[in-house]
Order: sequence, then structure tokens, then C-alpha cells
Amino acid sequence: MSVPILTARGIVKSFGENTVLKGVDFDVEAGEVACVIGPSGSGKSTLLRCLNSMEEIDDGEVRLGEELLGYRKERDHYRRLSARRLAAQRERIGMVFQRFNLFPNMTAIENIAAAPMVVARRTKEVARKRALDLLEQVGLGGFGEYHPAQLSGGQQQRVAIARALAMDPQVMLFDEPTSALDPERVGEVLAVMRQLAFDGMTMVVVTHEIGFAREVGDSLTFIDHGQVVEVGRPQQMLAHPTEARTRSFLEKVL
Repeated sequence: MSVPILTARGIVKSFGENTVLKGVDFDVEAGEVACVIGPSGSGKSTLLRCLNSMEEIDDGEVRLGEELLGYRKERDHYRRLSARRLAAQRERIGMVFQRFNLFPNMTAIENIAAAPMVVARRTKEVARKRALDLLEQVGLGGFGEYHPAQLSGGQQQRVAIARALAMDPQVMLFDEPTSALDPERVGEVLAVMRQLAFDGMTMVVVTHEIGFAREVGDSLTFIDHGQVVEVGRPQQMLAHPTEARTRSFLEKVL
């Protein structure tokens, strides 16, 4: 039996007295598009940040393949990895945020090439060539010398996707990537994500775009109050949810 490419077991995460994740289990197979839905404040975004070690977890484990992420195990306790080791692990998990988080003083090419040059030690020539190829891939050929302020929200988000792809990650995490966009710009970002899915990229997508989850997703996870309520195939789960809480949520969003 193959090992899932990304595995979370018993993830607990609190902020002060507020426990946001309450023992979450989550698996992603290689090449899978795993969509995650749930009400605001349910813990979806926190789960993504725990999956790539942006947040320290209070209990549980996250593994990429068989490798423990964020920590090393020493007998009966866990020790947080050094910043350098964390950075090396994060190279393998791309992250696309709600807000584009581009460097405003850099062009699109410079935003994409920065991490490969600084973290992966690629030459400027190699990094810029890869950046140009990725801009073509996300439909922005010819926009390489534009600064973020000169781009629409949809274009900025596509640059952000290209930036995440520049490190050649094994898994891509998307945190509601269309939530900050004007409605007419949503489609251009979803089109890029559909193509990534078609090309076999492993993706975890926190989304409120139910149509995308139904069309592209291989699995659908509903989270509420920091717990996984239901997991299933998107079309089946959206049409015939098993749990009353899932049914109640979907009645409000469909």
C-alpha cells in the first residue's frame, strides 16, 4: 500500500485559550486535488499553515511522504527544526495565499525568481528563464517587467502561483485563492488551477468555489469548529451529504 504524499495525524493547534484544530486527520495522495470547505473560523486556513509548518502545532504529526515536517522526534518528545531546515522543507510545499503577498518593489519576473536565487542558489540567468516560462504557463507572457501595482488582482494572483511553482514543489497549498478577487477575475485564476490539476500537480485547496470543488476535486473535506466532519467524493458529498452539519452548511452556500 502506497504512503500518501501528505499526511496529518491528530493535529491540535491553539491560539491562547482558543483551540482552533482539535485532533485533525488529513491525507493527500500524489496527484490528488483535495478540496477543503467549511464556515469562516472553522480552522481551514490554520490547517494549511500547519501542513507547511508555518504554524507550530501543539500535538500530532505532519509528514511529507515518510518525512516528519517541522520537527524531529527525540525519544518521547518533539524538537522544532532550525529555521534553515524548516526553509529546506518548505521548498517542497508551495503556498498561495488569499492576498497575493508580492513584493511591490519587484517586477513579476523578480518576484518569481527571488526564492530560487536566494534559497535554491540558482543563477540569475536560470531563475529568470524559469520565471519567464512560468509566466507563459499562467497566461502572463509579456508581463514580466510589470510591477504588482500595474497588474489586476487576478494577474497578481497568477504571478503568486508562478512564484510558488518556481521552487518545483511536490505539493501546492491554496488558501482561498480567489476570495480577494473581483468576480470577473476569478475565472482566470481557476483556469490556471484547473490546468495544474490536469497536469497532475498535488493540490490542497481551501475554497468557497463549490463549482471548482465539484468539477476538479478528487476529495472533499468539510471542517467545522476545528474538526473534520465529513470526507468524500465531491459530487457524491455535495449531492448527498451524510452528516446533518454538512447538509446545513451546503444548504446555505449552494
